[in-house]
Amino acid sequence: MTSIQDIFKLDFAYLETFTTRTDTKWGAMFCNEDQPTYYDANHAHIDQVCEQPQLVIDQVMNFYQSKKIIPRFYIYNLEAQQELINLLKLNHFGFEELISPVQMWDQIIPEKEMDQAVTIEVVTKDNYSEALDIECSITEFGGKAVREKAFEEEFNHPSFVHYILRYKGTACATACLFISGQQARMESVATLKEYRGRGLIGELIRYIQTEVSRQGLEKLWVFPINEKIENVYQKYGFKTFAKLKTGHAFLGGRSIKDIQG
Repeated sequence: MTSIQDIFKLDFAYLETFTTRTDTKWGAMFCNEDQPTYYDANHAHIDQVCEQPQLVIDQVMNFYQSKKIIPRFYIYNLEAQQELINLLKLNHFGFEELISPVQMWDQIIPEKEMDQAVTIEVVTKDNYSEALDIECSITEFGGKAVREKAFEEEFNHPSFVHYILRYKGTACATACLFISGQQARMESVATLKEYRGRGLIGELIRYIQTEVSRQGLEKLWVFPINEKIENVYQKYGFKTFAKLKTGHAFLGGRSIKDIQG
């Protein structure tokens, strides 16, 4: 039976494709000095109750500041972490609570013929720049400064497969599949603004679901950034498994809510 810890395990496997993990008694620290502004690559993940929270804060601050990276915390089990959260605020950290839906595909592929104006292909060296341009245009992904380097690392990693959708020959949408063991998660689902509202994401999702089924993978997950996106995925057979309440503490830079608009 799938548990929250199984979700964390898959999430850690995903993170470790583009950042280095250092385990601690209270969780883990993730760091990629080549991408200091990429939030997911640089943060302390706290899923255990901190017995000495100020020492944890000092440890995290020293670790990241020594690398000239802004310290960030992603905190779970918030009800039991109030002392840590209060101390973070006293240490001048910004703080926000995020509701993060986790959804799993029901393994049913809708019977629908693909729009004849749509073609979907795997991203290769030949169409790499087209896919990159799409993803760099999406502000929710962090813009070109973040996505350009991250896309390169994913493209060269064997656990990722990137897809690009063309509408009447024009590249206008992307998504990728991250595979770990018998599980997969769909990431970086994006459509250029001028092509939204035409059902193209649905075409791309169904294509990826077909690929997951063909490969015999047991589970396909998505981690939507908000309730609006969660509702979109529900239309394509994704059922909400859990809604994780996460605390994000940051000593500088933009909040997650600000980035997501």
